[in-house]
Amino acid sequence: MSLRALIFDVDGTLAETEEAHRRAFNETFAAEGVPWVWDRPTYKILLRTTGGKERMAAYQRDLAPEGGPLSPERIAALHVRKTARYGDILAEGGLSLRPGIADLVARARAAGLALAVATTTNRPNVEALCRCCWGVDAEDVFDVIAAGDEVAAKKPAPDVFLLALSRLGLPPEACLAFEDSANGVASARAAGLRVVATPSAYTADEDFSAAARIVPDLTAFALEGAGAS
Repeated sequence: MSLRALIFDVDGTLAETEEAHRRAFNETFAAEGVPWVWDRPTYKILLRTTGGKERMAAYQRDLAPEGGPLSPERIAALHVRKTARYGDILAEGGLSLRPGIADLVARARAAGLALAVATTTNRPNVEALCRCCWGVDAEDVFDVIAAGDEVAAKKPAPDVFLLALSRLGLPPEACLAFEDSANGVASARAAGLRVVATPSAYTADEDFSAAARIVPDLTAFALEGAGAS
């Protein structure tokens, strides 16, 4: 079957966003009087858990030396504040798309392919990234956005990719997914998709053996011959 759509993860795949996320978490904790500070090694561990609220719950359960217990409602409220802070950070500028992304999106659009996002992050974070990196709203870049707060189970469950496929109205054989993490690759594969893995700063040592291809970035990625059949 010929290739008809590309489906992208967001954080780490479209751009190296995780340091902005970590900063947003830490600044939110400080502003809200929560005595947590996530350094890079801690955040690398926490990234094994997908979803911001889930990450905070995992930290409280497994790693936090103090400052708990925070109720699910408190965690949810903190996450709202963190999302707003992340948007403010991206609005300051300084975040760039990973190499090859802008060109690939433009070439795919010119070739008549549909473009989708399947991400564990929420819609406001996708919007913030698109405004920062493309200067337009997300719907002006992507035909379909499937976000983590719209599904019952986050990656490595296949739910968000299945949602993207449903909204595209396409079978997995007609699509190609792009991911930067082992959890993401597992999620896409469970949805029946072929996956191109582009390991990111926080995921370079993960196991990507389930991916169809592993490349350092998407510079000069060839759409020709990339069909999902």
